[in-house]
Amino acid sequence: MQGHGYGGTPALRYRYRLAGCVLLVVHLLTVGWLALRPLTVPWVSAAHLEPLATIRADLALSPWEAARAIGAGVLPLAPLGVLLPWARGRLAASPLGSLTRTVFTSAMVSLALQVVQSGVVGQVLDVDALLLNVTGVAAVHLAVVPAARARLRRRSDGRHPEPIRREETPQGVTPTIPRVGIAP
Repeated sequence: MQGHGYGGTPALRYRYRLAGCVLLVVHLLTVGWLALRPLTVPWVSAAHLEPLATIRADLALSPWEAARAIGAGVLPLAPLGVLLPWARGRLAASPLGSLTRTVFTSAMVSLALQVVQSGVVGQVLDVDALLLNVTGVAAVHLAVVPAARARLRRRSDGRHPEPIRREETPQGVTPTIPRVGIAP
């Protein structure tokens, strides 16, 4: 059986993974609750289906307002870049495979959130929100996960050196059962 690679006992590895799963569920519930609240607005614009149109409109604002608007799109799902690999619990995973799985999963979560959000009063479907969410997840994943995995691998390699082998001492004659011959 292959371990998760965090070092320590299997119970400790299980606790690491369980903590990652719990934090992932808590984060998704919080983001879902915040994103699916109805807004009280006097009017609602149509869905924004043209890629990068909302981002261009945000960049036309003042620098502070543009940073706030784009940050509001990047930050909500960004912790998934760390929480998804943590919940999976593999230390020796392919960096490209891990990034691909994380980005794909976050894109599907963001798409589901956008589709459900379009049915809520005051919320509209926005393709740029999907792009910003996935960009935030990918940026956090690239910034944190490879370095964290490398650090954990170094720590687990240094903590568990090869056991010192003692020379085997003879234990005596092997016991035999009477009336049982030796196989040819």
